[in-house]
Amino acid sequence: MSDILRFVGMKIKDLRKGAGLTQEELGEKAGFHTTYIGGLERGERNINLSNLEQIASSLGVEVAELFSYAKKFKINSTKEESLQKLLVLMLDRDEKEINMAVKLLNEIFDTYKYK
Repeated sequence: MSDILRFVGMKIKDLRKGAGLTQEELGEKAGFHTTYIGGLERGERNINLSNLEQIASSLGVEVAELFSYAKKFKINSTKEESLQKLLVLMLDRDEKEINMAVKLLNEIFDTYKYK
């Protein structure tokens, strides 16, 4: 599974939820089946440019917005790159591994805070 598909899928999901839409409602608005929307959001489906444009339009955003997390969080490009690397590392992990990583990071940050 391609990282770009996962990132775009996560952005579609974030925007859909932000708009208060279910997958079914977005599918109806954009003219796609719910399973297609779900596959996109999970990064399992490749999307052509025409479909990407329909999704963006249905979400009320420009196509470019589907490729950007920096705008949402106002992150500089260096920090965004580091966060994306971290996200890519975590995407294929199971819930137990993710929780372990969060606990480890919290321990590191708590220790660092007191030095």
